[in-house]
Amino acid sequence: MNARLNHPDRLFPAESATRSIARSLYHQVANLPIVSPHGHTQAAWFARNEPFPDPATLFVQPDHYVFRMLYSQGITLDELGIGQPVITDPRKVWKIFASHYCLFRGTPTRIWLDYAFSTLFGLEERLSEKTADNYFDIISDKLSTPEFLPRALFKRFNLEVLATTDSPLDSLSDHQAIRDSGWNARIVPTFRPDDVVDPEFAGFTDRIADLGKQTGEDTATWNGYLNALAKARARFRSLGCTATDHGHPTAQTADLSASEAAALFAKVRTGLATASEQELFRAQMLTEMARMSLEDGLVMQIHPGSVRNHNRFVYERYGRDKGADIPCPTNYVHALRPLLNRFGNERDLTIILFTLDETAYSRELAPLAGHYPCLRLGPSWWFHDSPAGMMRFREQVTETAGFYNTVGFNDDTRAFLSIPARHDVARRIDCAFLARLVVEHQLDETEALEVARELAYGLVKKAYRL
Repeated sequence: MNARLNHPDRLFPAESATRSIARSLYHQVANLPIVSPHGHTQAAWFARNEPFPDPATLFVQPDHYVFRMLYSQGITLDELGIGQPVITDPRKVWKIFASHYCLFRGTPTRIWLDYAFSTLFGLEERLSEKTADNYFDIISDKLSTPEFLPRALFKRFNLEVLATTDSPLDSLSDHQAIRDSGWNARIVPTFRPDDVVDPEFAGFTDRIADLGKQTGEDTATWNGYLNALAKARARFRSLGCTATDHGHPTAQTADLSASEAAALFAKVRTGLATASEQELFRAQMLTEMARMSLEDGLVMQIHPGSVRNHNRFVYERYGRDKGADIPCPTNYVHALRPLLNRFGNERDLTIILFTLDETAYSRELAPLAGHYPCLRLGPSWWFHDSPAGMMRFREQVTETAGFYNTVGFNDDTRAFLSIPARHDVARRIDCAFLARLVVEHQLDETEALEVARELAYGLVKKAYRL
């Protein structure tokens, strides 16, 4: 491994005795298979198994972490080819990226990118304006070889399971094509119903109608709408899906009577519901999804607390999910109570909670997960899946929720080549935390190794039923 870009002791404690223990723990878990239960890679890559077009399309265009940082320094999304089906001048985009690579100093993005550049492409000198062409040419040449086709990289990354994230309206034809190809790899969909349960989603009414056509249900009625969602979930399960995902603005839940829910549904279908009625509908749908998960066994993930598409100009010009999502404070104790009053004590239900509000770790999330049988805590997410963010998570939740009410790590990325790097960072930080507990005589080294293996591999398989 190239020490210039990736020091072998990176992210380990500075104190020598603790670093030695962390290093020992890490070496025993570093090569465990990767289970990636939640992310945003594309099944089409593996169904078609075509070469990735060029370095800019691979590293810049899909990665919010990259282009939002560049945008913050005045580089337009047009200059980066964002929102374009095909980047017309990928070398130009790459040079812009390379000449501004210094912006990523001190960020996890730099760690992930350096890891990929070094371990996959053998690049030894850091990316810069000076090295931009050399990087582009070397990466482009390797992307054209069989060893860098998507399926070959899947195997090289030691991926055991990779989950995509998909709308109920998605045909899942790429997932079916992977199965039909006979390729021995486990790539599964995840049921993400936001576009058919959030009244604020553009085209919400039309999407509900499309769901009805797809499932043969009358989605103009409340019961027909629920039946359609249940059928869609069954279709996902038939292709290996084990989890749902819900990216609501808040964690608010509700438990309305059937008649109240039906009346509310009729109102939101008209497009005339107030903001509070729209929020109440989303809240009710989280409870409905929990009920369905108890029935069909799908693990439920709740990813709340992002004000999405905060930049109106970017949203109107480039569309959704273009790096302008901003975290906001999130309440869990009162917001989740209606759902938990109904289902919180169910041992056969698993709900994984995530947060972008770190103030909730020790105050709300750890106590909730440390009590309710159905709750587990997801790892540091999005803006907090950094070395410091991962350490803050362990420090704040372990004393109340322990390790076994968490679910290991998931990478939640659109950038395929960053997956090994992200898991490597998580394993290093967990080993650093465990090493400190050993030095402080809170754990012995045998226990620490057992926990390290669970955090890297065991807990995620159990939590996501993989």
